[in-house]
Amino acid sequence: MFSLFGLNYTPHPEVRPDPERAQTQRDELVDVTVSVLTPTECLQMLGVPLSNRGIQAVWIRVVNHSDSPARLLASKIAANYYTAREAAGNCHFSIIKRILAYGFLIWLFLLFLPLFALIMPFKIWAVRRANRQMKECFQRLGFPLKMISPGKTAEGLVFIPAEFGTKVIDVGLLIGKSMREYLFTVSIPSPTVDHRLLNESQQQLAGDIIDCDLATLKEKLADLPPTTTNASGTRHGDPLNLVVIGDFDLIIAVLAARWDQTELITLGSCYRTAKAFLFGSEYRYSPVSALYLYRRAQDFALQRVRGSINERLHLRLWRTHFRCGGQAVWVGQVSRDIGVRFTTMTWNLTTHLIDPDVDEARDYLLEDLFEAQRLASAGYLQSTVPCTPEAPRRNLTGDPYFTDGRRAVMVVTSTKQVPEVMNWD
Repeated sequence: MFSLFGLNYTPHPEVRPDPERAQTQRDELVDVTVSVLTPTECLQMLGVPLSNRGIQAVWIRVVNHSDSPARLLASKIAANYYTAREAAGNCHFSIIKRILAYGFLIWLFLLFLPLFALIMPFKIWAVRRANRQMKECFQRLGFPLKMISPGKTAEGLVFIPAEFGTKVIDVGLLIGKSMREYLFTVSIPSPTVDHRLLNESQQQLAGDIIDCDLATLKEKLADLPPTTTNASGTRHGDPLNLVVIGDFDLIIAVLAARWDQTELITLGSCYRTAKAFLFGSEYRYSPVSALYLYRRAQDFALQRVRGSINERLHLRLWRTHFRCGGQAVWVGQVSRDIGVRFTTMTWNLTTHLIDPDVDEARDYLLEDLFEAQRLASAGYLQSTVPCTPEAPRRNLTGDPYFTDGRRAVMVVTSTKQVPEVMNWD
C-alpha cells in the first residue's frame, strides 16, 4: 500500500567505502586517502544508482598535520566536477517517471479517474519529500570545500563525471602559501574493457619469456615483423612503429591521465559507436578494431579522442616474448584517424581514414610522454624499408601510408624525470 501512495528512499550515509581499496599518501604536512565508490556502495550510501546519471563519487579524506590551514582544490580532480546539490538534482525522482513505472496499470488508473486523482497528490508529496531528503543526504556527504584547520580532518565525496578504466585522481591541496599535488592511480572497473583477456595472453607467453639487456633486445627487435596483419596472417596492415618497455600496470598508470581505454565490440558499444557516428559526437571508449601480430589480436588498446568519434588516435600493443631490465617489452602500432570513408572491405561498409603520415602519430605519442616526463629513455630503431608519399604502402582497408621505417623505443618510468635520448640506429 505504501508503494502505491508513497516512495521508498532509504540512503545509508553511515556506509563507508571498502578500506581494502583505499589508497593513502602521507608526508610531513598531510595524510590524503582516496577511494572510488563502486556502484553498489553508491546505491547503499546515497540511495540512488549514481552511475546511471553519468556521475562518479570519489571519497577523499585529508588529515592536516601542518601548522597552516589547508584547502582541497576540487577543480584539480575534475574541472567539470558536480556540486553535491547539483549531483543530487541530476538523480532526483520524477513524478512522470513514477507514473510510467506502473506500466500497463496506468490504463487501469485512467479508467478510474477518481482513484487516480486520489493517488496523485500523495505521489507528488512523496517525490518532493524524497528529493528534499536526497539533497540533504548528498550535501551532508559532500566534501566540505573550506579551510581545514591545523590538526583537523575533513572527509567526504567529490562528484565527478563517470569514467571507466585506469584513471589518475589528482588531489590538489593549498597548504599555507604552497600548492601540493597527490596523484592516485585508480581502477574503475568495466565488464567490457578490452584488456580483460590480457591475462590469457600473458599465460600463453609465460613459458617462452626471454630476459635480455638493451644490446640484445636491439637485435631481437630488428627481427620482429614490420607490420600488423589480418587474422590469417596472409595480408599486411599498418606498420608496427612502437616499442614500449614497462609492465602493463605501469603503462596504464602513465597514460591514464591522457589516454582512454577502449570497450570490447558488443551490441551496446556498437550502438553507442553508431550514435556517435551519426551525430558527430564524442565517444571516449569506442571499440577499436582488431589488428593481428603472430595471428593474435592486440592485447590492449588505448585511444585519445579529439573533436568527434571520427578524430582519434589509436594505440594498440602486443606483449612480446622479451623482458628487459625486469620489465615487459611490447610492440605496438599508433595511427591518427582523420575522417571516415566508404569501403567494401568491412562489414559495415565504412572505415576510419588514417593520416598517411603515420610517423606523425608515432612522434605525437613520444612527445606526449616527453611532456609528461614519464620516460626513462627513448630513441628510434630502424625496422623496415622506408616508403614515400609518392610510392606509399597500404593497410588492410586500403588506406595509403608513408614512413621513414623507424620504431620509437620508449622505456616508461614510474617517476617523473627528463629522459635519456638513446641512439638505437
